[in-house]
Amino acid sequence: MSAVQTNLWVLAVTCALTWLLSIPTKDTSWVDRIWSVVPALYAWVFASGANFTDARLNLIASLITLWAARLTFNFARKGGYRPGGEDYRWEVLRKQMKPWQYQVFNIGFIVIFQNVLLLLIVMPMNDLLLNRSSLSPADIAAAALFLSLLSYETIADQQQWNFHQHKKSEVAAGRKVEPGFLTKGLFAFSRHPNFFAEVSQWWVVLLFAVIQVGFTSTNWVGAALLTALFAGSTRFTEQISISKYPEYRDYQKRVSALIPWFSKK
Repeated sequence: MSAVQTNLWVLAVTCALTWLLSIPTKDTSWVDRIWSVVPALYAWVFASGANFTDARLNLIASLITLWAARLTFNFARKGGYRPGGEDYRWEVLRKQMKPWQYQVFNIGFIVIFQNVLLLLIVMPMNDLLLNRSSLSPADIAAAALFLSLLSYETIADQQQWNFHQHKKSEVAAGRKVEPGFLTKGLFAFSRHPNFFAEVSQWWVVLLFAVIQVGFTSTNWVGAALLTALFAGSTRFTEQISISKYPEYRDYQKRVSALIPWFSKK
C-alpha cells in the first residue's frame, strides 16, 4: 500500500470518527481536537514511504511535529480537550441555522472539508516522496523560515494567553479592562499574528516541494484552501468581536488584518 493510500484510509477513519462523536455529544469541535495531531501522522506516513531514509521528508515531518506539539499545547491550555470545550463560533452558527441545516454544515464543512484540508496541506510531501534527492541549502533556508514562523506564532499565542489571564483576574476583582481585546505586542502590527504565522508555515511546506519539483497541478491546493479558510474565519471572528466591542472597528482601521505592518495613526 502506498503512502497516499494509507493516508486516505486515515482520512476516512478521522471523518467517520469526528462525525460519529459529534452526534451523541452534540459537540462539533472534534475536528478541532484532532487538527494538530493528524497532519503530523500524515507527514510521518509520507516519510515512511521512503523507509525514513529521505533526509528532506524526515526534516519536514519533524518540523510538522514541532508545529503539532505547540498547537496541541496551546489548544489544551485553553480547555479545548475538556468537556464543553466546543469552539464558541460553532454555537453562534448553530443559533443562526435550523437543526437540519447545521447537520448538513457539520457533515459537509466541519467534518469532510476540514479533514480533507488537513491531508491536502501535507500533500506536497508526496511530490517529494516521488522526486527524492539530497538536501540542499535552499531546504535548510526553508526549514529556518518555518522555525521562525513557528517562534512568531508561539510568541503571539503567549501574548494572547497572558492578556486573557490578566483580563480574567481583573474581572474577578471587579475591574474592567479597556479595551477588552489585545492591541499590544505583535497585535499592534497585525490583528491576527498567530493566524498569519499558521497559514505561512503551510506555504513553507509547499515551498519545499516547489524548490524540488516546481508547481504541479495539485501541490498548492492545500495551502490556498487553508488561506481561504482563515480569511473567512477572520471575518467571522471579527464580526463577533465587533458585537462585543464597538471600539474594535477603530482597531480594524489602524492595524493590518493578517500581514504584520506598521499601524496607522
